[in-house]
Amino acid sequence: MGPDRRRELGGYIRQQRSESRLSLRRLSQMAGVSNPYLSQIERGLRKPSAEILQQIARALHISAESLYVRAGILDESTLDLVPCIRRDPRLTPDQKDRLERIYLACLDANGVESLPADR
Repeated sequence: MGPDRRRELGGYIRQQRSESRLSLRRLSQMAGVSNPYLSQIERGLRKPSAEILQQIARALHISAESLYVRAGILDESTLDLVPCIRRDPRLTPDQKDRLERIYLACLDANGVESLPADR
């Protein structure tokens, strides 16, 4: 992970912490990481492990996958659920349609564009 990606990840974590109205100290306690280490992550000086990102995500009540994408651990294309829903043989066509509509509505409500679905 390069310095630009670390800064972008740190800025995103800081933004999420601010929106959750948490102090740096409180988030570090909730995530089980030291205050100085979390500060370094937010400033883009440290590359956190997937485990640390998961702890931070859990404390912020956000998806760990969103942090993994920002950290370059996951490719964003792996997060699109529509193709997975469409391929799942355990679901009826009606269930697939309903799940897809709900998922896309949630993305839209969050201002996120969905990825092209491979149907």
